Order: sequence, then structure tokens, then C-alpha cells
Amino acid sequence: MQIKRIGLVVFLWFPVLCLCGLTRGQGLTTNTAFLEPSVAAGFAFDRFPLTLVSGERTEAVGPLFYDETNAESHTLAFPPFYSSYEEPGVEAQEKQFLYPLWNWEVYGGEWRWQFAEILSGAGGLEPNEDKTRRFTLFPFYFQQRSEDSNKNYTAVAPFYGHLRNRLFRDRIDFVMFPFYSETQRKDVVTDNYFYPFVDVRRGDGMKGWQVWPFVGSEHKVVTMQTNGFGDVTLNGGHDHFFCMWPFWLSQDNGLGTTDPDKFRASIPLFVKERSPLRDQTSVLWPLFTWVNERGRKYREWEGPWPLVIFARGEGKTTSRVWPIFSQSHDATLERDAYLWPLYQYQRLHADPLDQQRRSVLFYLYVNVLERNTATATHRQRVAVWPFFTWNRDFQGNERLQVLAPFEVVLPTNRGLLRNWSPLWSIWRSEVNPRAKASNQSFLWNLYHRQTGPGCKKISLLFGLFQYQRGVKEHQTKVFYLTVSKSPPEAPVKAVQH
Repeated sequence: MQIKRIGLVVFLWFPVLCLCGLTRGQGLTTNTAFLEPSVAAGFAFDRFPLTLVSGERTEAVGPLFYDETNAESHTLAFPPFYSSYEEPGVEAQEKQFLYPLWNWEVYGGEWRWQFAEILSGAGGLEPNEDKTRRFTLFPFYFQQRSEDSNKNYTAVAPFYGHLRNRLFRDRIDFVMFPFYSETQRKDVVTDNYFYPFVDVRRGDGMKGWQVWPFVGSEHKVVTMQTNGFGDVTLNGGHDHFFCMWPFWLSQDNGLGTTDPDKFRASIPLFVKERSPLRDQTSVLWPLFTWVNERGRKYREWEGPWPLVIFARGEGKTTSRVWPIFSQSHDATLERDAYLWPLYQYQRLHADPLDQQRRSVLFYLYVNVLERNTATATHRQRVAVWPFFTWNRDFQGNERLQVLAPFEVVLPTNRGLLRNWSPLWSIWRSEVNPRAKASNQSFLWNLYHRQTGPGCKKISLLFGLFQYQRGVKEHQTKVFYLTVSKSPPEAPVKAVQH
């Protein structure tokens, strides 16, 4: 009975003992470092060199811990609870807790954190080197404090507030929102009363007002603007008017330019647009439309939109009878679909980029091929939801993951890859053809195989069986005990006559 109790304690605490014994490697290792003696206990603990880059990785307690270091970065994670990523070369750090619940980022002198996208804070140096700190309890409280007191603001919605460079506006002031607010975007200032129904606009040669949806008017004169390169550009004027929106809309745009545009509409009865480069006429908008794109050199007929569309011309060719088929292409982009969404194809060609994407039922099957026409290299991603995702980079490195329930949809989401992917990655495979190295793992190193130039290492069942073949010797272990050890076979010399 006493022996059973001791065995039970050892079984329950074995993962904890492994974690307590973890130590980071002394410096980076080469891709053949696995040929040296190391601890390999499979699911419980395993340390091995990286395959695709120079570095080392330690894993323990299945998918619940890993520590990875390479020449550029260091990652420490306890999936799915916590992960830490550091990239000293660019002064970047990222820490995540129960991603995407809590996230903290640092880049250079700037930092930001958020909790459930409701609580957030940020700070760092402004372009003029003023230190600034922001705190938000969205959408109720907004605060900023800076060394320059002119940049300070506080807002408590909906009662009173002042904001700068927030919510896509340069400035926002409000009292008992939505009863009154004043916003500024570039040189245009808008006073809102009972937002969004009543407003008055002014600035940048423009004046306007509206009592939506009953009536509204806006007039802008032609203005000149100097860009960051010192070039002076012309901004066209416009005249806008609506009455009982959307039953009568009148807009004259681009006044004073070479392409003035007249737009008249009574939606949904008709839409009419005329300009030197483009004519459009719609009846029962948006169902039936005729477009003459003189500037882009094509004509288009739609009816009923978006089910039937035909376009012909130098700038665009489209044939669509949705969902049976759709074919469309221009000088750089091609899009085809058959029995949408059963099969879709898209190609973008703009040297040196040539990208093709094929998909079946959105993400059930995805194949993305990207070529660099200048270097004659390519990379590719193939995924079948939720079974696997396979990637090949421009250097020829390959990586396969089974299973992949979210990676198919979010292939570049770093938080997902660090915090959640290890939990369901029952099979991982990496191949580095230039270094002639590979790495395969099944059920979180229950089976682990690594190969290098003329070398191989296999670990099975928590390391109870280990086999290693190297340049200097061959070795086999059973229950962590060496049962055979011998030098490699000498190469057979050719017999000279």
C-alpha cells in the first residue's frame, strides 16, 4: 500500500518536477545540437534545437509549457494562459494573458495594453518628444496626460469631455452627448445638435448644414493645398443638397477640376451621374445599372445586381450569373467563381508579385501561391479546415500542423499561434532542405524524431525508448538505460585493381 502511495505522488508531481528543473540553454545551438546528450522525456519534458532557424526549444507537460530562443527573439509560454515574446533587436515585447482577453505591447519607446478591448492604456513619446499616457474605459471614460499640458484631455461620456486625435477625429468636445458636440477633422469643424440629426459645418473653404433626414446643404470653394513634398495641389469644390433623404439627392463634385461630376438621385427610383470620364444610370437602384467608364475604358451592365453583371472593354471584362458562375479580370486582377461559394479563384499580378488563391467553401480548402517574378522564388500555404495547415516559405522551409481549427482562417495571428495552437497541434512537422534537417512530433513529443546531415534521433513513450545515430556513435536507450552503444559503420572502400 505504501509503495502505491509513493507511486501516485510521483505520478501527480512528475510534471511539476519537470517544470521546476527547467533551465534555459547556454547560448544558441546549431541545427545538429540534438546529436549531443540531452534530456528527452517526451510528453513530460523535451529539449531540442530548432529546425528552421538556429536556436533551441524546451517543452514540458505536453502543450502547457514551452520556452524558445533563437537569434532574433525569445518566447516563453504557458498555453493558453500566458505568453511572453521579446525581440531585443527592435526593442519589441508582447505579453498576453488568456489571449485575446489581455494584451500588453512595447515597441521602442511606446507601449499599449488592453483588457477585452474595454479597458486600455497607452503611452510613449510623441513626435515632439513629449511623454504621453492615455487611459480608456470604452466608451465611458477617456483620459490623456502629457508633459505638454495643452495636450491633456478628459472625457466622461455622455456628460462632458474633450478629446484629441481619438475616434477618427482631430478634436472632439461634447456636453450631454448626443445633445451637443463639436468635432474637427483637419480644417473642417462640425457642430452637432442631437447627433446625427442636426449639424453645422465650416472650414477649408466649406460651409454646410443639415436637419436630417429633411433637408441639408453644403458648399465648398476650390482650394489649394501644399503636400509634404512642397507640391501645390488643387482641391475641387462641391455643392451638395438633399431633401427628404434619400428621396432627393443633388451633388456637384470636382468643381474647378478637369473632371467635374454631376450626381442626381431619388433612391430607389433612379440614380444618374455624369462626368467627362464616367456616366452611370440606375433604375430601381441598385438593381439595374448601366455604366460607361471612359477613363478606365469599359462599359458595364448590371441587372439585377449583384446577380447578373456583364462588363466589356480594355479596362475590365466581367461575366457573372450568380451563383452559377462569375469571371472577371483587368490588367492586374482576375477573379473567378463557380457555384459560389463552392469554388473561388483569385490572381493578382503586378511584377514582382504574382499571387494566386484557390478556395473551396470559403475555408474548407485554401491554396495560396505567391511568386516573386524577380527572384524566381515562391511561397505557398495549403489548408484544409479543420484538419491541417501546411506552409512553405521563400527559402524552401516547410511546416505542417495537424489539427488547425482556427489557423486556416487566421494564418498570421501571432496571439493564436503562441497561446492556442500548441493545445491542438497533435502532429507537427518541419523540414529545412538547405540544412538537410527535419523535426516531427506526435502527441506533444510522445513520439519525437529529428534528422540532420547523416544523423538521426528518435524518442518514444516519454523517452522510454531512445535511439540516436550520429557521426561519432550509435546509441540506444530503454527505460533511460543505455542498452547498446557502438561507433558508426566505416564506409566501404572501393577495391583497387
